[in-house]
Amino acid sequence: MIDLVDEINRPRRDDRLIEEAGIPLDRALFAVLARVARHGPIGVVDLADRTGRDHTTISRQLTKLEELGLVERQASAADKRIREAIVSEKGRSAVAALSAARERLANRILESWSDAELAQLQTLLRRFADDLMR
Repeated sequence: MIDLVDEINRPRRDDRLIEEAGIPLDRALFAVLARVARHGPIGVVDLADRTGRDHTTISRQLTKLEELGLVERQASAADKRIREAIVSEKGRSAVAALSAARERLANRILESWSDAELAQLQTLLRRFADDLMR
């Protein structure tokens, strides 16, 4: 399991995914964009917690993503003093390209697996993810 996590977290994996997607995006911004897409609208503090980065770093990275037109910031519906990040239309296109690239790369890795093995993997990974989130 540690080998799997270690391999998935290698920076070159993100570089390969970004290259496959054909998106000019800095690797440091990739994780932030992905989490805004998954959890947005999201504030800096929550995003920092989810990425394991300092909130000042996240704030700078959100500014870069905003300058690239990939995210927008808006006042929180719950507290107007808080600005939350959401993915822009351009950002949604980038995330879609990254998702398609991720699927292509995964398909190459799993192309020799049988349908039964793929179904078993999906079932066990879903169970693992559900148990992890408890």
